[in-house]
Amino acid sequence: MTTSTQIQLTTRPVGSPTPENFSTVSVELPDLGPDQVRVRNEFVSVDPYMRGRMNDTKSYVPPFGLDETMTGGAVGRVVESTAESLPVGTAVLHGLGWRDLAQGPAAQFSALPDTELPLSVFLGAAGMTGLTAYAGLTRIAALKKGDVVFISGAAGAVGSIAGQVARKLGASRVIGSAGSADKVALLKEKYGYDDAFNYKDAPVRRQLRDVSPEGIDVYFDNVGGDHLEAALDRLTTGGRAALCGAISQYNTTERTPGPDNMANLVTRSLKLEGFIVGQHQDLQPEFAEKMTGWLTDGSVVFDETVVDGIDHAVEAFLTMMAGGNTGKMLVRI
Repeated sequence: MTTSTQIQLTTRPVGSPTPENFSTVSVELPDLGPDQVRVRNEFVSVDPYMRGRMNDTKSYVPPFGLDETMTGGAVGRVVESTAESLPVGTAVLHGLGWRDLAQGPAAQFSALPDTELPLSVFLGAAGMTGLTAYAGLTRIAALKKGDVVFISGAAGAVGSIAGQVARKLGASRVIGSAGSADKVALLKEKYGYDDAFNYKDAPVRRQLRDVSPEGIDVYFDNVGGDHLEAALDRLTTGGRAALCGAISQYNTTERTPGPDNMANLVTRSLKLEGFIVGQHQDLQPEFAEKMTGWLTDGSVVFDETVVDGIDHAVEAFLTMMAGGNTGKMLVRI
């Protein structure tokens, strides 16, 4: 009997998650049924949205069940198959992360294209992460050539790609925020940001004003809170904000006050729209063609923070939630 090492949620976090909220278990896998595959995962994704799934509240995706193996993006290769469509050796993308071996109907697994790009890129720049950046900028914020763009959490998985995509789409100036001097330097020296600041150095409202003397046209929000408030100050008439995440508030246990300048929505005819990447899967073919080309020719670059071992997946998740990653956070199996 083959066993799989898997991570389960055992208690629901109150505030910031801790290792005690999780357990590592060994699960015996049954023999394959007809048209099924067994996949050895090579990389497993940990993402901010997973924090919301740890709460027993209604959302756009069901919460994780207690004492059940969690799910999430993963890539790997088929090691056993009864499905003609996915023979042994096929590289696949699927949603059965948080485990070293995944097994199920072939329909749950998508074959990846034959490319020289590493498999991990399909969890990051060429996967859901990159599509999030692309959909937010093109469809939600309707970025136009010449726009000034501000991206919060700019050194994270989505932000590091969003800045580069904004430039590809014709932004005249791209500004980012990050949580350390090293990340600020990375934004400007590697990711092509025109300006960036460390949000820990001084109030975001003041720092954004200093680096955007003529205002901003587009805001891509990964953080919420004080960053959204600062952006509302600087958005010009007709400005658009794509609200992707609010990581600054995911672990709060008390009600947080909203921005004090919401009247700007009226006086400047601003548009704020939240979005979920799953609602924009129709953009995937267009995005994939462009992004794989950009990655192949090196005009878009990416970083990964990699933690080794499925037994360290919780550590990777907690580190990511604390801002300890640059680019995409991954667990290498």
